[in-house]
Amino acid sequence: MFNWKGFVANYRVWRRRWFYPLISVVVALSLCLSTPLPGRTLDFLPLILQGVQVLQLSNISDRQETDIGKQINQEILGSQVKLYRNSEVNRYVQQIGRRLVASSDRPNLPFTFQVVDDDAINAFATLGGYVYLHTGLLKAADNEAELASVIAHEIGHIGGKHLVKQMRQRAIASGLATATGLDRNTAVGIGVELALNRPRSRQDEFDADQRGLRTLTRAGYAQSGMVTFMQKLLKKGGSVPTFLSTHPGTSDRIDGLRRAINSQPSKGNYGLDKGSYKTNIRPLVRS
Repeated sequence: MFNWKGFVANYRVWRRRWFYPLISVVVALSLCLSTPLPGRTLDFLPLILQGVQVLQLSNISDRQETDIGKQINQEILGSQVKLYRNSEVNRYVQQIGRRLVASSDRPNLPFTFQVVDDDAINAFATLGGYVYLHTGLLKAADNEAELASVIAHEIGHIGGKHLVKQMRQRAIASGLATATGLDRNTAVGIGVELALNRPRSRQDEFDADQRGLRTLTRAGYAQSGMVTFMQKLLKKGGSVPTFLSTHPGTSDRIDGLRRAINSQPSKGNYGLDKGSYKTNIRPLVRS
């Protein structure tokens, strides 16, 4: 005699096991097909083969953030950015970065520090610990403390997950996020766009400044480096450097940093030796 009760029970288990993942595939693919990013072609095959990777940016894990950051980095290096390949300068920047990360809000994140071959005075960061510093910025700094202050500021953005929050806001505003979350390829596309053309919010910049100053202080660097670098760039003639033109309220930020330094002074004075700094970036000066 056929066991109808057993058949019905097994059918329900099978439906739960296969039906809902299938719906997820359909939802993710319809999202990609109906809302393509301008000028970008999404590769759907990896989504099908690897299973749909739907992200909830509101509670993204460190591992997910690092994986997305790696993809964003590959996109940026593939078409947008040319790296500066001198091993001596890269080692020096990575050494500073490691010292700062150890004293940062997220010391266990696998940070990656890269030097961009570009004379613009600029720096930016993406998800998962990826920090980019232009050669123009290295040349503009007078000492290691000033360079470290910029790196600490970018580490502060990663510590505060500012880009993650902006990606989520952009996805919601653009109608790209669904109840299930945001497809990973779409998230990468948004991340690349925001990393390279990110409008800087006043709140995020103040937060990155404060986080960066704490990191700089814990690492033993001279706190003054963060203030003197901003002041120097503002006094330069000509157009405002990219690093400051995309960071609103610079004079207010300097005042905020001074107040923070006065309230929590430090005896740390590492990184003020100008001669030592110029020696470490000598290949840049010669080029």
